Amino acid sequence: MSNNTTLLNNVAIVLVGPKFPENIGATARVAYNMGISNLIVVADSPPEYSPMAKMATHKATHLLNEMKLYDNLAEAIADYSIIIGTSARSGKQRCTERSPRNIIERILPDLATNKAAILFGPEDRGLTNDELKYCQYTSAIPTADFSSLNLAQAVAIHCHELYYSMINSTEQTVHQPKIATSFELEGMYQHMEEALTEVDFLQKTNNSCWMTSIRNFFSRIRLTSKDSQVIRGICKQFLSHQDRKK
Repeated sequence: MSNNTTLLNNVAIVLVGPKFPENIGATARVAYNMGISNLIVVADSPPEYSPMAKMATHKATHLLNEMKLYDNLAEAIADYSIIIGTSARSGKQRCTERSPRNIIERILPDLATNKAAILFGPEDRGLTNDELKYCQYTSAIPTADFSSLNLAQAVAIHCHELYYSMINSTEQTVHQPKIATSFELEGMYQHMEEALTEVDFLQKTNNSCWMTSIRNFFSRIRLTSKDSQVIRGICKQFLSHQDRKK
């Protein structure tokens, strides 16, 4: 087994609004099968334990006991720098879709220095555009027909691609620059939105569309923590200057 598998400690599976506790248990089981021990659930209330445990089996119940529960997505992924959203739907406001294998190959060199979260939406609708805005990547599983998969099946495919890539990687682990966390980026985007609204670049009719494009642009650049701080500082200084002129 490759030493690269230790990088799995930097990966979390995030279930956003799961409808059925059984699917959380099944997710815990497949995550444990592939060496992933970080499970996060975003829900309004704690899911029922017994159905989860039944599907997880005794081998993976410890993941349920250690599972982190949040009531909002922004807080759940605040410490993560690489955010991957999964979706069977496409749209002009969404990031360019890639296969799970393609995305895993892309992020693998970054995992020694950065934490990654793979997001899965509710069984009935998947992730919304508002939830996908946090993601630098959108993963779509290629299928012959009927692209919607069971939640645990989708988790299993992504976990397997990650585990398989790690045990077969022959590259030396190289510490890449630390990418800005979701918390840092959201603070930057908030100040950018305020600054662009101040100069009337953003208006009520185009705010969402332009901010989505801006997010997609910076996702491709892969800002470091320092980069996000510089951009945020510029925006804060601009807003301060505008206030003094009023």
